[in-house]
Amino acid sequence: MNEKLQRALRLCVDVKPGEAAALLWSFAYFFSLLCGYFVLRPIRDEMGVASGPGMLPYLFTGTFFAMLCVVPFFGWVVKTYRRCQFIPYIYWFFIANLAIFWVLFQLDIEKTYIARAFFIWTSVYNLFVVSVFWSFMTDIFKTDQGKRLFGFIAAGGTAGTVLGPSITFALAIEMGPANLMLVTAVLLAFAILCVRQLSQLAAAQTPDAQTTEPEAIGGGILAGVTEALKSPYLLGLCVFMLLYTTTSTVLYFQQADIVRNAFTDAGERTRVFAGMDLAVSTLTLLCQLLATGRLVKRFGVTPAIMALAAITAVGFAALALAPTMVVLIAFQIVRRSADYAIQVPSLNVLYTVVSREQRYKTKNFIDTAVFRGGDMASGWAYQGLAGGMGLDIATIFWLCVPVAGVWMAVAWWLGRTQDRLATNNIQAPTAPQTGG
Repeated sequence: MNEKLQRALRLCVDVKPGEAAALLWSFAYFFSLLCGYFVLRPIRDEMGVASGPGMLPYLFTGTFFAMLCVVPFFGWVVKTYRRCQFIPYIYWFFIANLAIFWVLFQLDIEKTYIARAFFIWTSVYNLFVVSVFWSFMTDIFKTDQGKRLFGFIAAGGTAGTVLGPSITFALAIEMGPANLMLVTAVLLAFAILCVRQLSQLAAAQTPDAQTTEPEAIGGGILAGVTEALKSPYLLGLCVFMLLYTTTSTVLYFQQADIVRNAFTDAGERTRVFAGMDLAVSTLTLLCQLLATGRLVKRFGVTPAIMALAAITAVGFAALALAPTMVVLIAFQIVRRSADYAIQVPSLNVLYTVVSREQRYKTKNFIDTAVFRGGDMASGWAYQGLAGGMGLDIATIFWLCVPVAGVWMAVAWWLGRTQDRLATNNIQAPTAPQTGG
């Protein structure tokens, strides 16, 4: 690795000798994934808005059940194939899906049902490919490396979130949404190249890699679910995810209502969503490149994973006092920036102390089925509170403040537990421990 490049890297990240190649390939890998997804995200959001706010709970429910179907299939793939095989297989599968949707949108048929199917598919796709990425990262980097490097690696994804919506913002009206799917397909193919390069680095026993290319994990296809139920630590991560998604869904529903009422043209709505994504991504990238790794190394994982819950509590209180479009958009930008810049890299450090089976199967279950289950439950709860019970939005925002408080407490417990497990160099227990 060129010495000048290594010196330049050290200005942004505390990279050690022998880590630079894996760091840069990981950066490029995450860049390609999130750039591709953020090309699609404004298209997905526009299709959700076009379906009407009343359809969102049904779309979230469809997404949850789609996730339930995918989890055992993923468990079988991980059980059967080695890491260097199953990750590319998954990405080729999604490339084929994109080709199918592109063909369907070219045909002169009813587009409503295709749009709803695409909303559900994209909601499955984005969580799935990112979950697999972070499982891979926690498999090849140790806890101390994760604290130093995951912020910079996450910045690769954020750089992708800057370019992705920029592409959609510039080309959505001229090219049409369907043709932008081909851009995502090309970026997914590049992600496969990155996986192969990282697998070769691990197999060559690069310094600080945890393992050479391992054999297939084996185990049961539903091990992701059973391991989560047996481990207090993993159950805590499930609760953390449910509380996070509950607050996210409330904000998403309000965003959909506001944008739908403000704009009537589909292309304009797509551009608005892309503009919001661009603002979030720019702020996130600056934080990740300049602060995340150093802050997590200095203060530890616990404050980092508590930060978003604290921001959420303050933001909902502000919205309850002034439920306006300006406050909502400002809250969304700050919250999502903190999520990507601080919570995502820090939360994934928590998985460096679990087994390989839990790292892939259980993490995927939590990141996909539990995440979308929280979306579904909170979506219907929101409909019930706002529609069935007739609560005004300010009251709903106040109800979210104690939810964020509980979330903060769970984050504190998880962070402290991870510190203990990492210090003692042991894996998370699979049954409650008794005091001695």
